[in-house]
Amino acid sequence: MHFITALLGIYRAEIGLVILACMFVAFVRERYSPTVVSVLGACAFALLGLLDEKSLFSVFSNSAPLTVGAMFVLSGALIRTGTINRIADLVMVRAQKHPRLALVEVAVGTVLLSAFLNNTPVVVLLIPIMFRLAQATAYPVKKLLIPMNAVAVMGGCVTLIGTSTNLIVAGIAAEQGMQPFGIFDITPYGLAGTIAGVIGLACLSFLLPSDPPSIAGENGGNVQEYLTELVVTPDSEVVGREIGDLSVLGRSVTLIGLKRAGEIRRHDLEQEELHVGDRLIVRADGTAIMTLRESGDFELGIAADSETSAREGTVIEAMVAPSHPSIGERLIDIPFLHALRVRLIGIHRARHLPGPDLADTRVRGADRLLVAGSDDAMRSLKDNPNLIGVDISRTRAFRPRKAWIAILAMAAVVILSALDVIGIGLAAFIAVGVILVTRCIDAEEAWAAIDGDVLILIFAMLAVGLALEQAGSVALMVGWITPLMQVAPQWSLVFIVYFAALILSELLSNNAVAALLTPLTIALAHQLGTDPRPLVIALMIGASACFATPIGYQTNALVYAAGDYRFADFVRIGVPLNLIVGVAVCSALVILG
Repeated sequence: MHFITALLGIYRAEIGLVILACMFVAFVRERYSPTVVSVLGACAFALLGLLDEKSLFSVFSNSAPLTVGAMFVLSGALIRTGTINRIADLVMVRAQKHPRLALVEVAVGTVLLSAFLNNTPVVVLLIPIMFRLAQATAYPVKKLLIPMNAVAVMGGCVTLIGTSTNLIVAGIAAEQGMQPFGIFDITPYGLAGTIAGVIGLACLSFLLPSDPPSIAGENGGNVQEYLTELVVTPDSEVVGREIGDLSVLGRSVTLIGLKRAGEIRRHDLEQEELHVGDRLIVRADGTAIMTLRESGDFELGIAADSETSAREGTVIEAMVAPSHPSIGERLIDIPFLHALRVRLIGIHRARHLPGPDLADTRVRGADRLLVAGSDDAMRSLKDNPNLIGVDISRTRAFRPRKAWIAILAMAAVVILSALDVIGIGLAAFIAVGVILVTRCIDAEEAWAAIDGDVLILIFAMLAVGLALEQAGSVALMVGWITPLMQVAPQWSLVFIVYFAALILSELLSNNAVAALLTPLTIALAHQLGTDPRPLVIALMIGASACFATPIGYQTNALVYAAGDYRFADFVRIGVPLNLIVGVAVCSALVILG
């Protein structure tokens, strides 16, 4: 025991590097998630006494992860209020008139959105838009998805709040005694990389595949759409209005036909005036259906009892069992519609839109139904042996009337932090309080918007970074690297730090790499007697601007699956794009920094 204690005392720095090396091997092998590896690494440092209890828990006072969590909630509020969806609708309207110009507008809009919002929901919303734009422009969707994702990643490097990686690096740098970063301090360098990257994508588009995805489908496989009907009621404000003027028919609601007096029309409907009793047959996602349900402009769906309203009670989701006795019969004849006071407001069928209308759809096994009704009716449906997975729908309606609050809250965070009135962390937390008290988003939805996996990873890697400093591992590595760096030209340091972060981030978690390299970069700069700020900015952007592998950045994996790409597709376009963006960013840092 004394021998082990003495060994730990003499070789603390070396043992720290051994643990770090084991973590890198575990990261690369991917047998466990990066979060699990990071937590186990922090535990190993603590168990060996290289990180004491007080220091271990001190990482929870770091403002960076908490700011990241607050930004997740603010992004969630913009989604919940329909702000992002409304922007997507406007894009699609523009695409119908000027498809190719819309591609440019989408690129600019993606940069702006990603600069202030979490990239993941932005990319999720843009994937189906890319599929629609591909149809409108007759351009292969595989030539759109990777560029869209790359532009979103580059946009995240334009401001301090664009990615969680930027906030982590800024938080660690502030704790190391550096002057805090402002929200737009990295903007000139991020813009340089973005402009160069967009030009590079335009020139390198020939490297992208043009074959159609074999598995994704029209929406990239990430949108569950339902067939439903919008019934014009006597007290509706849409009576007498033309169908083309209806604001509800946007990207998430697609008109299929008009049912009047038992007949269905599917063409030339834009100029048609709506009458009481008309039924608009539409395709819509779950959120759009729930929003229409609350709007009061229409009655939704079908019911055996005409007095049953879709706005009554709750909404449940249920799947039709393969053994259901109504398989092959019309949906209007399904027994529970006549036995219970419920209204069927939508039907989803995997990779196929049922029809011709809701009532005459022939029931198939595995059809997913949306049903509105009283609590008693819902309990009866749960006891129905012919329905599977009956549960309350978790899909929620947009809250468009609260959108202005969410927009102002996000704008206030940007403006107040940019003007140094208050810090970005405090501004974000105050904004979260405002959107919660005004119910832009419910509390449980706000917490669900936070990616807990990301936060735990950040906290764990902060602990690992602190342990490496306390064990002397950082100083040891700096001692090894300094002689090599001293002979390198001063301007090359930015390039070395950028591409070291880039290469590691293509293989490992961006946030893990950022947390590990930030203290090492700052210590190295001090040892060399150079300003650490340009090096830290190079680290920020280099750890995020990763395009060469599907695992290089979290959104890469989304388009990898949606577009049915091959790994080589990313490498072919990503490697030259990494070089183009990296050289542009580093050159801007050398010239301007």
